[in-house]
Amino acid sequence: MFKKFTIATAVAAFGMFGAASADTIILGNVAELSGPGATVGNAWTDAITMGADEINAAGGVLGMQLQIDTYDTQTDAQTSRALVQKAIDDGAFLILGTVYSSSTIVNMLVTMQQGIPQIVGSESPSITQKGNPYVFRSSFGAQKSMPKIAAYIDENLGAKSVAVSWVNNEFGKGGHDAFVSEMEARGIEVVADVSSEVGQADFASDVTKLKSSGADTIFVYLHEEESARLLKELRKQNVEVPILGETTLLNQKVIELSEGAADGIMGHVGLTVDAPNKEIQAFATRFSGRYGYKADHNAMKGYVAIYTAATAIERAGELDRQKVADTLHNMTIKVEDVPNILLDVSWDETGEVSRESFLVEVQGEETIVKEMLPAN
Repeated sequence: MFKKFTIATAVAAFGMFGAASADTIILGNVAELSGPGATVGNAWTDAITMGADEINAAGGVLGMQLQIDTYDTQTDAQTSRALVQKAIDDGAFLILGTVYSSSTIVNMLVTMQQGIPQIVGSESPSITQKGNPYVFRSSFGAQKSMPKIAAYIDENLGAKSVAVSWVNNEFGKGGHDAFVSEMEARGIEVVADVSSEVGQADFASDVTKLKSSGADTIFVYLHEEESARLLKELRKQNVEVPILGETTLLNQKVIELSEGAADGIMGHVGLTVDAPNKEIQAFATRFSGRYGYKADHNAMKGYVAIYTAATAIERAGELDRQKVADTLHNMTIKVEDVPNILLDVSWDETGEVSRESFLVEVQGEETIVKEMLPAN
């Protein structure tokens, strides 16, 4: 039933802290390797694999090597829950993933009940608002991202009205609610509120609603493949108002799949390999050299996750899950101490992340960073 892929030589797990042997630490990576989230989960996993190899080559963590056991959720929430439990049963000391919020909101109950730290790439605000002391992000929650794009819509575009296209799942609802709240606070009217389903193929009627609303701008909050389909339909129906979005809309995969329809869109991104930053550029070169494709924000989230896990374990000083969780709360990692963390980053008491981010524009097939935005 479950697909499992193991990095490094598998050895028998033992002990309550999940060490496979005296010189090995097992981390369970539970990710979307097939199904609608395959693009997301594979990029996340590739970066974790690369990061673990780098850490091991540099001497490991607490003198031990990392072993990454990876499990395919098939982009199904209930499967992800079962696999988190399986990873724990297989000896995982800590869980990495999932990326899809609809899965994390279900499977994080397993790690919470058993006191196991979990570092996720999910963005729904509800994940860190439920009081789970063992869940931590490697990416922004939507409630941290939306104020940044809202400020641009208000102060730079001077928009008085906006139409919203969003995906009807945990990820989409969390982002939608955070965005609409920001619009209300700024007195910008939401004149069209159009939800769609995961995997939706036809966006003709959605675009008709968005276009006929007369909105000054359109805000898009969908997954990658659906974002590309929507952009192509917007171009087909000759929509001319500014199109903006959050990190997913500006993904390289969206740019490729949209066949030119992404040209001119703008938005906020938490992470991008196009940032003029030497650590990020070095990561991008290593990643593309190893895997033959350009890293996206999902890859960067995975890379940050593995270095976060390694740093927290090292700082805790021993394989004690509670000490690692306590270390992660209110932890700060600076690039000068851990260059591969990419940007200075902090976590608050809820596991929410804070760091600088970027305002970007797509020009042709390239993402251009227009402005670096301060941490909030």
